[in-house]
Amino acid sequence: MVAKDYPFYLSVKRANCALEVQAVPSPAKETEEPRNKRVKPLSRVTSLASLIAPVRATPLKRFSQTLQRSISFRSDSRPDLLSPRPWARNGPPASTKRRDSKLWSETFDVCVSHMLTSKEIKRQEAIFELSKGEEDLIEDLKLAKKAYHDPMLKLSIMTEQELNQIFGTLDSLIPLHEDLLRRLQEVRKPDGSTEHVGHILVGWLPCLNSYDSYCSNQVAAKALLDHKKQDHRVHDFLQRCLESPFSRKLDLWNFLDIPRSRLVKYPLLLREILRHTPNDHPDQQHLEEAINIIQGIVAEINIKTGESECQYYKERLIYLEEGQRDSLIDNSRALCCHGELKNNRGVKLHVFLFEEVLVITRAVTHNEQLCYQLYRQPIPVRELLLEDLQDGEVRLGGSIRGAFSNNERIKNFFRVSFKNGSQSQTHSLQANDSFNKQQWLNCIRQAKEQATCAGRAGALTSEAESVLSPGGHRAAQGGASLEQMDQSDCESDCSMDTSEVSGDCEHMEQTNSCEHEKQIETNV
Repeated sequence: MVAKDYPFYLSVKRANCALEVQAVPSPAKETEEPRNKRVKPLSRVTSLASLIAPVRATPLKRFSQTLQRSISFRSDSRPDLLSPRPWARNGPPASTKRRDSKLWSETFDVCVSHMLTSKEIKRQEAIFELSKGEEDLIEDLKLAKKAYHDPMLKLSIMTEQELNQIFGTLDSLIPLHEDLLRRLQEVRKPDGSTEHVGHILVGWLPCLNSYDSYCSNQVAAKALLDHKKQDHRVHDFLQRCLESPFSRKLDLWNFLDIPRSRLVKYPLLLREILRHTPNDHPDQQHLEEAINIIQGIVAEINIKTGESECQYYKERLIYLEEGQRDSLIDNSRALCCHGELKNNRGVKLHVFLFEEVLVITRAVTHNEQLCYQLYRQPIPVRELLLEDLQDGEVRLGGSIRGAFSNNERIKNFFRVSFKNGSQSQTHSLQANDSFNKQQWLNCIRQAKEQATCAGRAGALTSEAESVLSPGGHRAAQGGASLEQMDQSDCESDCSMDTSEVSGDCEHMEQTNSCEHEKQIETNV
């Protein structure tokens, strides 16, 4: 070290020692420090708050509109993700497991595409989609059993009887689809292409009749699952599964409903394969036969599922008095539509439209089960008057309710009324939205037309019996057969999805009924 720099070195060393002495806390300062340790940063918080612009208060109208948009009958099965949970963790959210959707051309050798036409490539893509869908279905069914059924049974979250009611015959569907997947993989060539699939589908599709019991049980299974979700143990378990990566943000009912969705998708998949199959291909005839088979199976299962749903809700109707019982309800075998509506006083009602009667009820809990108590006397569909109300035409009841009402509260209303002698009813009912309202209008109009046609056909049949059967039994048998035909036609029409009803279908129904009446008159 240079001599002239030595005094400077001593001064720096003394300064460092002084800083170390000041840094050693004294006992007096240790007791006083916590009192004024965080006083100074408070001014920073205050200044930061002053920099934030004030938030304008949300108008009452916009707030009520936001609330109404958030309420929907389709969101009943969705869990409340914002509700506080005692077991929730503050860690990073788990990554959701996503299912890769691959094409046939991406899975196998791309060089094969140079040897095939564009139509043949599309045909191979459609066949591969059928096979890949079977793999995904089998994976989901096994996941539902392994991640939901078995743990809840082992942890005694639900009883074995309750789990059997909710899951139904889910186990029997897994080997069924594994069989189809195995057959499709056996006929696949080493290059990934498949030549013939029609004969496989014709031989396998009749196995889908086993879906009858599973689909018929879904109404009762869904009701029991919704009821068990009120148990905090069941709710917490399902919420944990929903937030796990394996669920792909799907709840338990989504997994239980996958087989039904797959069933109704088979006709679309087979039509897509047929569309890209040449006319001279050996699969052409087999695919057409397979489409006819699956359409018949789906239609039969649809009818039986509708009958099961109708019977389920009929058993849960509560009559306040014997006079409310109606033979039209007991004889109904199909439920056209049902759902929650509100009257002009804001009272929530659950309305059922059976084949020949409209039943207005209130949802109540009876013996820990959701039941439906009749609100008014059942209304025969044939004598029901339907009126489509314009927005703003209905005035809400109650002075306070009317004072805070807005445009959303007076939209999507329609009126049903009934008058028979001294008995009269009038109900102004509000749907959730315009689409739901239009569905109700279409369903009621279609039910009225079918009831009217059935009444006319029944009157003509009675007239034919009185003319042609003065002393014999043959005419009576013919009338009974005609009555059975009319009844079966009405039942098949009522089982249709009302959301797909159009003006052309209504015109065709009117034309068919008129031709049928003319034929009966000719026979008479």
